[in-house]
Amino acid sequence: MTSGTPRGPPHTDPLGQGPGLDRDSFGHAAVANKGSGDDGSRRLLMVERSDGHGWAVPGGYVEPGEDPAHAAVRGLEEETGLTLGGVPWRVLPARYVPDPRASDEAWMVTVPSTVHLDPLPHGGLPAVAGADDTERAAWVRADIYIDLAAHLAAVYRGRVFAAHRAMLTEPLG
Repeated sequence: MTSGTPRGPPHTDPLGQGPGLDRDSFGHAAVANKGSGDDGSRRLLMVERSDGHGWAVPGGYVEPGEDPAHAAVRGLEEETGLTLGGVPWRVLPARYVPDPRASDEAWMVTVPSTVHLDPLPHGGLPAVAGADDTERAAWVRADIYIDLAAHLAAVYRGRVFAAHRAMLTEPLG
């Protein structure tokens, strides 16, 4: 707080002294599938945002009283049409994300949730389509972060949403 105004976490200390999930909070659902690409690569489900900020992990705003993991799964379904019932989700710790819409008074916190799918019997991936506030959804090559970024650039002339770069770079390497 500065003069009674809440201040966002400093960029050098991601969760800093921010109040946590009572600000603008999002749940994001990272859905990965190892070895289902035509070349045996891992694929990550990504959505192209309709606001022009690039490709992101599907997700949604956490409604008051809603569990962030539920918001992630709900956002996944709303943005891609993919419904995943009965799969074991892994919920990761809440983290600050450097969202371009944030300011000192309004910052973004996300709670990533991940799941790894087994290949489908026919060897493909579940069908997805962009919906809600996305232009499209696609399974993107993601063995390492540089592969993901290169795939988006080569296939879709796209880029990773700036707020999700660290969230993706850390687990992918």
